[in-house]
Amino acid sequence: MAKKFKTAAWTRSEGQDPEGGLNAKGRASLRAQGKDIKAPQPGGGPRKRSYCARSAGQMKKFPKAAKDPNSRLRKARRKWKC
Repeated sequence: MAKKFKTAAWTRSEGQDPEGGLNAKGRASLRAQGKDIKAPQPGGGPRKRSYCARSAGQMKKFPKAAKDPNSRLRKARRKWKC
C-alpha cells in the first residue's frame, strides 16, 4: 500500500530537482492543484526574461540565499541560465 502524504510533491524533496527548480513529479503535483507550470526555458524567450527579472528581485529580497551558492534560488537561476 502506498504511503499517503498530506503535502503536495512540489513541497517535498521528491518533487524538487537537486540542481534547482522542480522535476516532472513536482510540476505534475502543481498542475493537479490547478496551476499552469512549465519546465525551464534556458534557451531564451519571454518566459526566461520574465523569470530572470523576477528572481533578480528575490536575490535582493533574500540576501542570505543570494550569498549561498547552494540555495534553491541560486540553483534555479543557474538552471535557467540567468
